[in-house]
Amino acid sequence: MNQDRPDVTAGTEGVLAAAGAFVLWGLLPVYWKALGAFGPVEIIAHRIVWSLALTAALVSMRGSWSGIGRVLRSRRDAPRLAASAALLSANWLLYVWGVNTGRVLETSLGYYVTPLANVALGTLFLGERLRRLQVAALLLAAAGVLNQIAAHGRFPWIALGLAGTFSLYGLLRKTATLDSLPGLAAETALLTIPAAAYLAALAAGGGGAVGHAGLAGHLLLAGTGVVTAVPLLLFAHGARRVRLTTVGILQYLAPTGTFLLGVLLYREPFDRTRLVTFVLIWAAVAIYAADALARARRGNRRAGRG
Repeated sequence: MNQDRPDVTAGTEGVLAAAGAFVLWGLLPVYWKALGAFGPVEIIAHRIVWSLALTAALVSMRGSWSGIGRVLRSRRDAPRLAASAALLSANWLLYVWGVNTGRVLETSLGYYVTPLANVALGTLFLGERLRRLQVAALLLAAAGVLNQIAAHGRFPWIALGLAGTFSLYGLLRKTATLDSLPGLAAETALLTIPAAAYLAALAAGGGGAVGHAGLAGHLLLAGTGVVTAVPLLLFAHGARRVRLTTVGILQYLAPTGTFLLGVLLYREPFDRTRLVTFVLIWAAVAIYAADALARARRGNRRAGRG
């Protein structure tokens, strides 16, 4: 029995770390709302600069700069890193803009759809075969999106833009040679020059937060690096200690937290059309999760027989 305790402890620690990461990601709209006095582009520019400052310090502590240097000099990896950096910044910008224009529910819809978008991209680009339950989940998700379009005559581009940029980002990171923290440091390093130039241009024109925001505003902007890096570190710590299936189930804590914020805290409209859309998406998520759990159990049984 005693021999099993280290594994059990590591598993519990991993679940708590991964769950903590997704809970923090789900609560991020509260932070972006607190920065609502600033424009979304300015917020993201600060997020890039401060994220680089924090991740650079952490990478220096770990002595991982040589690996980053090799990737940045690689003709194969550098373009992929630049593409992933562009997708990440687009995802961040779209998310902050959606939250601060009163579309928190639509951002949560986007992150519910993201795992299903990952499945679709895996089929298109990695040659992965769709299972029947995955097909059913994708069809239900498509029905939810079509219901939203039919009822309101408006394409849910924020939700689909978030799902598209993040799933494409995940596809590129899947083949990356850097782990999550050095990868984020390298991506923000590539983005920092245009971000810093934008902030400098704002300051030169007498605008922007720098020198005008007050202590609370400056602290909140500097904190964007913390709220970026801390969940990432928790996720990386947890993902190494628990099964991918468990991580796949826990990931829905983030959009669920955002959904609850949109309905209960920010009182966004939640009419019958949105209810139908979310029910269809939740059904798709349930089927997707059930399929993943069933595959994991079959894999465990085969491993046990082996």
